[in-house]
Amino acid sequence: MKKIVLSLLASLAVATPALANEARIEGRGGVFWGDGYTQDVYGVAMGYDFDLGTSAFAGVEVSGDKVADTGTKVAWGFTGRAGAKLGEASKVYLNGGYTTEPCDVCDGSWHAGAGVQQGFGQNLYGKVEYRHYFTQNNNPDANAVMVGLGVRF
Repeated sequence: MKKIVLSLLASLAVATPALANEARIEGRGGVFWGDGYTQDVYGVAMGYDFDLGTSAFAGVEVSGDKVADTGTKVAWGFTGRAGAKLGEASKVYLNGGYTTEPCDVCDGSWHAGAGVQQGFGQNLYGKVEYRHYFTQNNNPDANAVMVGLGVRF
């Protein structure tokens, strides 16, 4: 896993001069809950946002998150997001996508949510994001709130 992340970072660093918009990578953590179950969660995400004029953007993101409970595994998320740029440093957005199964007896699920991203200086940013997971097979839905700190390229 470490080699994959480092390879992707190197690829982004080489490609950055050719990009017209914004690539990003972040570490994040938060809380995951549903149907009486609450647990901390942590992970990483990489994404790319495309400018849609001066006040809007759309982007894609790949994430790997782990619920800190025993018996869980990394849940891979594939997410799209779109929103508004509020000045040079702030973004608000809606997101949606698919997350793979977080444990051996769990199913993957579709997710939707919203977030706020705030730049700190030229390359750093922080964000807060809510996601609702629409589970399948009559399992109860779940939720997560994540706080991230990242670098923009």
